[in-house]
Amino acid sequence: MGKDVEVDVSLIAKCGLYCAACGAFLKGRCKGCKENVNASWCKVRTCCCEAGRSSCAECASFQDPSDCSKFNNFISRIFAFIFRSDRAACIKRIREAGPEAYASEMAKAGLHSIKRK
Repeated sequence: MGKDVEVDVSLIAKCGLYCAACGAFLKGRCKGCKENVNASWCKVRTCCCEAGRSSCAECASFQDPSDCSKFNNFISRIFAFIFRSDRAACIKRIREAGPEAYASEMAKAGLHSIKRK
């Protein structure tokens, strides 16, 4: 990527992606999930903001985030296919390790998402 990826829990997107390692964020084309108030199209962001959650990792309604229709919607499946991302694995990792460890792991690896297998 060329730039060092910062460790910052505020740059974990509501869906579990790590904005700090995203090419669009690093190139200044995106402010990241937290600051992107124009992302009203994102059902995950809207849900988390309305519920006061930092991310889907804080949602107790679904053990597996893929069972949530807002998390697992048509647009998110297209993005997952194109970018080979596994946002559900990201949410599970945040739950296991905590946001600080997750941000550190993703920054060190330079990844915006755990890759889909």
